[in-house]
Amino acid sequence: MYINGKWITTDTLFDVHNPATGEKVDSVYFVGEKETEDAIKAAEKAFKEWSSLAAEQRSSYLWKIVEKLKEQREAFAQIITKEMGKTIHHARQEVASSIAFFQWYAEEARRIYGDIVPASAANKRIQVIKQPVGVVGAITPWNFPLSMAARKLGPALATGCTIVLKPSKEAPLSSIALFKIFDEIDLPEGVANLVMGSSGPIANTLMKSKAVKKISFTGSTEVGKVLIGQSAETVKRVSMELGGHAPFIIFDDADLELAVDGLIKSKFGSNGQQCVCPNRIYVQEKIYDEFSEKLNKRVRNIQVGNGLDEGNDMGPLINAEALEKVHEQVENAVGLGASILNGGRKLSDGQYAQGYFYDPTVLANVTDDMLIVKEETFGPVIPLIKFQTEEEVIQRANDIEYGLASYFYTTDLSRNYRVSEQLDYGMVGVNDALPFAVQAPFGGVKESGMGREGGKYGLEDYLDIKMISVQI
Repeated sequence: MYINGKWITTDTLFDVHNPATGEKVDSVYFVGEKETEDAIKAAEKAFKEWSSLAAEQRSSYLWKIVEKLKEQREAFAQIITKEMGKTIHHARQEVASSIAFFQWYAEEARRIYGDIVPASAANKRIQVIKQPVGVVGAITPWNFPLSMAARKLGPALATGCTIVLKPSKEAPLSSIALFKIFDEIDLPEGVANLVMGSSGPIANTLMKSKAVKKISFTGSTEVGKVLIGQSAETVKRVSMELGGHAPFIIFDDADLELAVDGLIKSKFGSNGQQCVCPNRIYVQEKIYDEFSEKLNKRVRNIQVGNGLDEGNDMGPLINAEALEKVHEQVENAVGLGASILNGGRKLSDGQYAQGYFYDPTVLANVTDDMLIVKEETFGPVIPLIKFQTEEEVIQRANDIEYGLASYFYTTDLSRNYRVSEQLDYGMVGVNDALPFAVQAPFGGVKESGMGREGGKYGLEDYLDIKMISVQI
């Protein structure tokens, strides 16, 4: 733990294992309510001084974080791969993304502008200023353990907020390494605090605290709904980046090679364990067979294994529960008439014996009554679903409670605008399976969340707007 500028130990240790090998990577200290309360008090005490600093001073600390991360980028990539399994290539991309977040908000710290509003009377002047909300509680997932922390820490620190961060117990090591950087650059005591442990005691303490003014959560819709309900007791501001079940639509006028390449990169980039992963792959009937053939040829060449091996394209799933969930969806689909074009099995022999590996899978003849169409997969399975018309596929794509990311491929300019505007999702990639950027807003609609992270939009949820009217 890192609380009030000091490393804290407890009597409880938790082992972190590499999901590719089962080997123990490290142990971390777990905390409960008391330590979380201490962290909140430290953040509350530090808030006045931190928020009073000039924007340029806060910016300078963020630049120091950027430089340290650049120096240690390979070490961070190794940590990410060991703690959660993604390939070293994708871990390096995550580190680069994390650096970009801190760099962006180091720059944006100096661009938090207010307004002068014309008054209704000659003897009045109205101005609008933006001030930091206060102490922030941030809860991050295991699938992007470093970049999710950076995406919350960056804007919080830039705006003048102080923060208590709880990373996932499945992958806490990159957060510890990040806080070591905070320690090295002498970030003022209490400005950023790290607590790890069971979700219940920590989250409940954050939610009950009147000192915590905002909660930023990335995780499941189920947990997000609980936190939203708890936030009502103290009327906290909440930012929620929740579950997704992204449609990926290929129209018959699409560039099929581009679509296959995009689908492969987006689906298997983190072993299928991303909330923005394509989960429902709608292919127009006329090109269904051709697309299936091209896709399956590429999937057969995906190399699966330990993420630390430079030659592998995909690593393991995070744990046994995740592995079982993926296989259950595949078995359900096959039982209801789907056919397996590739994969469809757990990998448990030889080099895979100690890890949670699943063969990259392509399913054909998938229908809407199958679990894999109804529930988020979070694994390396591509279900191919036929459709006939544009109107039909838009209706089917939108007919779900999630609304995070969506994708479609077409060369028709008119269709580009029509479909983009009709898809009920917070993010749309047109001929682009990787549309996410540090300068762009990230977030969803419906039960996929509220608020946005990234870009100038990522600052807004950390700021209160204050109107000042002066009679002269």
